[in-house]
Amino acid sequence: MENRRYDYSPIIHRPKIEWPDHGRVALWVAPNIEYFHYDMPIRGSGSTHTPDVPGYTLRDYGSRVGVYRIMDVLDKHGIRASVLLNAEVCEQHPPIIEEGNKRKWEWLGHGMTNSISMLDYPPEEERAIIHNVREIITKSTGKAPKGWLGPGLGETGDTPDHLAAEGFEYVCDWGNDEQPTPMRVKNGRMVVVPYELGVNDIRVFIRESHTPEQYFRLVCDHFDTLYKDSASGGRVLCLPLHPFVIGMPFRIKYLDKALDYMCSHEGVWRTTGAEIAEWYYNHYYKDPGKFEG
Repeated sequence: MENRRYDYSPIIHRPKIEWPDHGRVALWVAPNIEYFHYDMPIRGSGSTHTPDVPGYTLRDYGSRVGVYRIMDVLDKHGIRASVLLNAEVCEQHPPIIEEGNKRKWEWLGHGMTNSISMLDYPPEEERAIIHNVREIITKSTGKAPKGWLGPGLGETGDTPDHLAAEGFEYVCDWGNDEQPTPMRVKNGRMVVVPYELGVNDIRVFIRESHTPEQYFRLVCDHFDTLYKDSASGGRVLCLPLHPFVIGMPFRIKYLDKALDYMCSHEGVWRTTGAEIAEWYYNHYYKDPGKFEG
């Protein structure tokens, strides 16, 4: 079936995008800060039993230790994180919220918990879940989330419409481009802000078994191509992180090195997902029309 959410738009035929201060690459760093239920199998781990002690405790390590290593590295490079936040973190691990707020981090909706995909809820409950996520994050952080990434990037056919109706302005599940994409929704407006899968640390390390040195090379090579191609129009580089992955002692310095390399180039806009969406809305957005589902 044809995808009617957005139009096919070859990048070679678009008007040139330029980021603030003649920026070439919009760099946003996206830690996935998640909460997992002890009495449920860890999604994506291959485990079907509970308690999955190795799987659960690895992820718990990320919330107890790894996330604070990420904070130190991002502070060093003057980068505000754009956090994909499970709403249950707000109650279960409030020191993370406190430390993130000190740094003026952005908080995006990322479902209630990573133990449950949006696809696991009855369809009639999906909008209520999205509403609850927004309310919990707003109350806990003091600011309503503007962006969304579903746990496991799961969406139903109605998710973009529910997000727009609940006040979200951008979604990251659709990894279709290197620039924002206007998306059709039934009411309101929505854009896709690119969320990168290729250099996602969980894919690089856990699924593809690359070494930390290879991760560094992959990120730098990825950046080099985007930086070169940005001569014809600004690009977005999202660096997704997971505290239980990149926060390991033998990996963290390679995140530091990769950020040092990228930030040493002129025209790198160290930004957040919301700032990218706002700039695009204000300067390049064209209404694609309503979604007729």
